[in-house]
Amino acid sequence: MLSQEQNDRLTRVGPGTPCGELMRRYWIPIRPYAQLLENPVQKVRILGEDLVLYKDNSGNLGLIGDRCLHRNVDLQYGIPDDCGLRCPYHGWLFNETGKCVERPMEGAPQAEIKQKLKGYPVRELGGLVFAYMGPLPAPDLPRWDLFVWPNAMRQIGITELDCNWLQCQENTGDPAHSAWAHGYLFEYAISRQKGFDHHSADQLHTLHQRKKVGVGIKELYAEQSEYGFRKGIRYSKALGADEDKDQEHSAVVFPFYTQTGRSGAPRSEYQIRVPIDDTHTYHICYQCYAAPEGVEVPKQDVVPYYVPPQYDAEGNAILDYVLAQDAIVWVAQGPIADRTTELLGRTDIPIVVLRRQLDEQITRVEQGLAPMNTFEKSPDMLHPTAGKPDSFHKHAFRKFYHKGFANDDADRYGPLIEEVKDLHRRIEEFQLKAQAGTGEARAPEHA
Repeated sequence: MLSQEQNDRLTRVGPGTPCGELMRRYWIPIRPYAQLLENPVQKVRILGEDLVLYKDNSGNLGLIGDRCLHRNVDLQYGIPDDCGLRCPYHGWLFNETGKCVERPMEGAPQAEIKQKLKGYPVRELGGLVFAYMGPLPAPDLPRWDLFVWPNAMRQIGITELDCNWLQCQENTGDPAHSAWAHGYLFEYAISRQKGFDHHSADQLHTLHQRKKVGVGIKELYAEQSEYGFRKGIRYSKALGADEDKDQEHSAVVFPFYTQTGRSGAPRSEYQIRVPIDDTHTYHICYQCYAAPEGVEVPKQDVVPYYVPPQYDAEGNAILDYVLAQDAIVWVAQGPIADRTTELLGRTDIPIVVLRRQLDEQITRVEQGLAPMNTFEKSPDMLHPTAGKPDSFHKHAFRKFYHKGFANDDADRYGPLIEEVKDLHRRIEEFQLKAQAGTGEARAPEHA
């Protein structure tokens, strides 16, 4: 349970708020780059600020305030120029710093305007556009491994949720929720769907694996790590588990990432919980499909994106895939969860660690110190899951999308799903050939 003051400290992200000042020390993913290829001017709201993201005719990116200095016209309707964005009303030209560099029809010479729009640095990495909204100089953009992993293809799922970002991020500090949100709720949801029973056909499927999460729990563990914190469940055979073991859960990467699946696996993912404002979250599923040496992955010129649906045509919540199950319980906590009335239990130990870590990093910023995961120079590749035990997130079905197992994840809505199924098929054939020892393990020809 938190006080109202503590809850506000951890959740509110506008300019000048404790958490908002922390968030502004990071490069924040704000849009798939592919969206700018469809429309080079995009309205963006991030950390409670209304902005316009654009790609000009020279290919340069800018993120500036959304209202022209002249007559307050919304620049989401602006016209890309060779070196900035023009207001559609009178053609005033703004560059990437927010400075007005030309005012047509105002005559010459023109006195320099002292007022500026907001202007934030933006960069592209791995098909995402990142913005830095804090004090300069900016830290280096971190090269987290799924963004740069070789021999892999990617797609990006984006969803806007009507709730505070921390409700989404606390999900990753809750390894025990799988038993109900992705087990029994899943089972209940599909029991109400006529003729839709593929989930119950194979004990490998996520539905059955997730229900086992709640059996034989001895205790939960959580501890801070280099890039965030690690946590999991300690099982006891005496309490009903298959064996005595520690089951590591997904990796938490501060401030708002979580990684499911190992880097370099046939399927792994970053879930990124970007605060739009205090009561809305821009949720990114960054999905990476990698292959071992010997299996060639198709080249991508552009990383595509998609929007996984939350509701069906009748307005009913879709609950037969994992992200939708998570999203419904995040939103069901309200616009900002009231943590002054919650009653925590033993499975919430990682939640306490997550909140403590968040508060500690807010305090560092208040003290004028750099928070964790800000880099003067990023390594070529950062590995959030390095050194994790072999039991880390063993959802074996996620390498068998070609056998129907893609149906349980948001990936099924993605534009790459058929290519991913083909990749998983070729990986399986390659590995079976290698295990059989039938000569040199070569990948089947890519169709």
